[in-house]
Amino acid sequence: MSKSLLVISRQSPWSGPSARETLDIVLAGGAFDLPIGLLFLDDGVFQLAPHQDAKAVQQKDLSANLQALGLFGIDEVFACSHSLAERGLSTPANAQPLDTAAICELIDRYDQVITL
Repeated sequence: MSKSLLVISRQSPWSGPSARETLDIVLAGGAFDLPIGLLFLDDGVFQLAPHQDAKAVQQKDLSANLQALGLFGIDEVFACSHSLAERGLSTPANAQPLDTAAICELIDRYDQVITL
C-alpha cells in the first residue's frame, strides 16, 4: 500500500522556482496514483490568486498546473484561511480553507509531509 503524502507550498509564485517545483512534485505523485494532498500556507496562498501576470515577473504561469490537479487525481487541495485573510485574498474555489486546528489534523492524517 502506498504511503500518503501531503505537500505544503509556502512560496509565492514570483519568489523563484519553488512554487512551480512544488506543483511538479504533486502532479508527478498524482500520475503514479500516490495518495497526495496539497496545502497552500503563508505566501503560498498567492498561487491561488486569480488573474496573475507571470510574464511581468518573468516566471512561468502556474494556472495550467493548478487546473490540472484534478486530472491527476489531486482532489485534496487546501488553503490556510489565516494566510488568505492576512494577505487580503478571498477563499479560492479550487481549495478548501482550513483553520489552524484543521491544518494540524490534516498533517496528522498523512504518512509523509514535505514543506517547500
